[in-house]
Amino acid sequence: MLSKDDLVINETAYQWSVRLFSLIQKRLGVTIREHALEGQLESGQIFLFNHFARFEAIIPQYIIYRDTGAHCRSVAAAELCAGNSRFARFLRGIGGVPNNLNGLLAFLAAEILRGRKVVIFPEGGMVKDRQVVDEAGDYSIYSPTAMSRRRHHKGATATALILELFKQRILSIHEAGETARLGRWVEALELEDEAALIAAARRPTQIVPANITFYPIRAEENILNRASDFFAKDLRDELREELLVESTIILKRTDMDIRFGAPVKPDLLWRWWDRLLLSRSFTAMESLDSLFALDSESENWVDRLATGLVNRHISRLRDHCMTAMYSLVTVNLGHLLAQAILLSIAAGHEEISRDRLSRALYLSLKALQGDPAVHLHDSLLEPQRYGGLIHGDCRDLDDLLEVARASGLIEVDEKTIRFLPKLTAGQDFHQVRLENALQVYANEVAPIRGVVAAVQRVLDGAGSVGGEAWANLLFDDEMRRFDGARETFTQPAYDAINRDETATQSGAPLLLLPETAAEPAVTLGVVLVHGLLASPAEVQGCAERLRAGGHPVLAVRLAGHGTSPADLQQYGWQDWLASLERGFDLMRKLAERIVVVGFSTGGGLALQLAADRPPGLAGVVAVSAPVKLRNRAFHLAPVLHGANKMTAWSSNSGGWVAFHSNDPEHPDINYRKIPVRAIYELKRFIEAMKRRLPDVVAPVTLIQGSDDPVVDPKSAGLIYKRIASQEKALVEVKSDRHGILYEEVGETLDVIRSFLDSVADCDPARTSPRAPAVKMVSARDGDVGTMLSDAASEA
Repeated sequence: MLSKDDLVINETAYQWSVRLFSLIQKRLGVTIREHALEGQLESGQIFLFNHFARFEAIIPQYIIYRDTGAHCRSVAAAELCAGNSRFARFLRGIGGVPNNLNGLLAFLAAEILRGRKVVIFPEGGMVKDRQVVDEAGDYSIYSPTAMSRRRHHKGATATALILELFKQRILSIHEAGETARLGRWVEALELEDEAALIAAARRPTQIVPANITFYPIRAEENILNRASDFFAKDLRDELREELLVESTIILKRTDMDIRFGAPVKPDLLWRWWDRLLLSRSFTAMESLDSLFALDSESENWVDRLATGLVNRHISRLRDHCMTAMYSLVTVNLGHLLAQAILLSIAAGHEEISRDRLSRALYLSLKALQGDPAVHLHDSLLEPQRYGGLIHGDCRDLDDLLEVARASGLIEVDEKTIRFLPKLTAGQDFHQVRLENALQVYANEVAPIRGVVAAVQRVLDGAGSVGGEAWANLLFDDEMRRFDGARETFTQPAYDAINRDETATQSGAPLLLLPETAAEPAVTLGVVLVHGLLASPAEVQGCAERLRAGGHPVLAVRLAGHGTSPADLQQYGWQDWLASLERGFDLMRKLAERIVVVGFSTGGGLALQLAADRPPGLAGVVAVSAPVKLRNRAFHLAPVLHGANKMTAWSSNSGGWVAFHSNDPEHPDINYRKIPVRAIYELKRFIEAMKRRLPDVVAPVTLIQGSDDPVVDPKSAGLIYKRIASQEKALVEVKSDRHGILYEEVGETLDVIRSFLDSVADCDPARTSPRAPAVKMVSARDGDVGTMLSDAASEA
C-alpha cells in the first residue's frame, strides 16, 4: 500500500514531462493541438478525459502544467502507480494517484481546496475499441475484467458535487463566526490560514469535459519501440507490450487534438425541501471524509434520503458530462470513411466505387463544415488537404485505404473498394486497435449523431447535388483557401514584410451569377484571371459588366495573391495554374462552354490551360500576356533566386535578397514588394508557356497595349505566330498603360464582349480545321503589322 510520502508531487518530474513531449513532437512528428477557451484551464478544477492509450495518463498534466503552472492529481490504474519502476515513480511524481487509494474522493477534493487540479478518466480504463454507446443508445463501456458492459464511473461528478456542498458548508460556518471549526479544517487541509480556506471555498467548482483524439491511427515501427526499455523494462510483460503497441499506433506523424469543452457546474438548484433535507443531514458533517461516507443504508432516515438525493444528482451530472465529453471528438477523414463503409455494408452493399466514395466523403465534410456542434480536424477545414476528393486524388484517403487494405479489411483497385468479412467480424478487445482501425474510427464518432446522419444522407442521395450547389461548394473551398492564407500572413511575424503594403481592396475570389440563370447547355461562362502581384479586384469591373450581360463569371485568386508578399513567396507557377484549373472546374458546374479571360500573367495562364484542351473550353482572351518583359531585373531572377536558396540553406534565414520593391500602377490592388522567387517563377512559366503555344487550338483573341511599360508589345505578335488556333485575332489598344483591362482603356472591354458573342453560338464539337478567320482591330493598323513582323523575325 502506498504511503503519503509515495504521493509527493515532484517538480523535476513535471519539468521532465515537458522535455519528453518536446522530444516527441520534434523527433516523431507528433502535433499537439490544444483547443480551449481563454482562461479555461486556469479556472477549471476537475478535468474529465476519455481514455484510449496509457500516454493519456501523462498528457493532461503536461498540458495543464505547461499552460498554467498548476500541478495535477490524476487517477490512474493501481498497477501503473504501484511498485518502484521508473514509469511508476514518474507517474506518481506528476501527481498520479492509484484508483484503489483509501478515501480517494475525499483526498481529491482536499487537493482541489489546496489549489491543485484533478484529472479523472470516467471510463475507468482504456477503451481500446472506442465503443462507448450500447445498443440502447446509452453510454457504457466494455470491461475486460468483468467481460461485460458497464456504466461510466461517477467519481468525478461525486467529487464535484460533494466538494461544492462542502464549500457551502465552509462559507456558512464562516458567516456564523465559528472560527474554531474553521481552524480545524485549515489544519487538516494543510492550508496557510483561514483566509486561504475561505478563498478556496468561494472559488466555483468547475468540471471541464475534455477529449483527446488521435489521427491517424497507425500500426508501424517507430523510435519508441527501440527506446521504450527506459520506461518499461521493469514493468510486467503485458504492460510493457501494451506500451509498445500504443507507441506503434499513435506516436508517429500523429495529430493529438486535445479539446476542452465548456465548464460544467454542479447542479445545486435543489427544491426547497431538498435543501432542508440536505441542511439537516450535512449540519453534523465535520469533514470531507464524513461527507463522502454518506450511507444509503444508514439507520438515520434523514441520511438515507439525503444520500439518495445526492446520488440521483450525481448520476444525472455524470450523464451530462459524458455527453459533453464525447461531443468533443475531433472528427477526421478516418471517421467519415469508416462510417461511409459500415453504413454501405449495413445497406447490403459488398463494394463501393472509388468515385462514389470520394464524392460522398467530400459532400459529408462540406455538410459538417456548417454544423457548429461538430468539431472538425484541420484537414477537413483546409481545401488543400481534402480538395483532391473531388477528383479521387486525396493522399489522406489513400493512406487510410492502404492501412485498411494491409489489415485485410478491404480490397482495392483503381475503380472499386470491396468489403471483406473481417470488417464486420468480432475483434478481440485488446487487438481491435491494430486489426480493425475502421471499426475504432466508427465507434469513436458514433456518439456524434450529426456526423452519422450527414454521411447517411449523402449516401442516400450522393448523385442529387445540382450544378449550382456544386459550384457554391467549390467556391466555398476557394474562400477557405483565401481566408486561411489571410489569417496566416497577417500574423505579427509578417509585419516587417506587410508594413509597406497599400492594397486596400479585397483579395478574395469572386463568383457572380446573372439574376436570371440560363440552362447550362445555353450558358457561356467566363473565368477571369488577374495578373502577377494583383488579386481578383483587378478584374472585378470586367466581371460585373460581363455578369450584367447574362454570363456567370468567376474571378479566380491565384495562389499566394491578395494577402501578403510572404504568401506569394511560397508558390510556383504550377500552383498558379492549379488555381485556374480549379476555377475552370467550378465554372463547368454552371456552364457547358467557358471562355477564359486573363490579364498579363493571367493571360499566359489562360493560354497554358488552353494547351491542355480541357472539355468545354470555348476560347481564350489574353490581355497583355507576357513573353518579353521590359524590366531588366527579370533576367537576373535565376541568379538571385539561386543565391537566396543557398543563403537560406546555409544560414536558416529567409534568403539574401528575398524581395524587390515594386512601384505598381494600382497600389490599392498590387503588392508593393515582389518576391524574387515570383520573378523567377514567372520566367520559368513563360518558357513553359512558349513551348505549349503550338498546342493551343481554341479560338483566341490577343489584346495588347501599344506602349505597354511592363510587357513588351512584341509579346502579342510572338504568341499570335505560335498558337495553332484557326480562329485567332490580335487587337492593339493605343495606350502607354499596362493595366488596360482594369482601367477599361479604349475598346478592351468591347473586344471581350465581341469575342464572347462570336463563340456563343459555335458548335463545341467542331474540331476540323477551318480557313483562318483573323480579325485585327486597332487604332493603328500599321502598328499591328509591326508586331507581327517583329514576331516573325524573332520566332
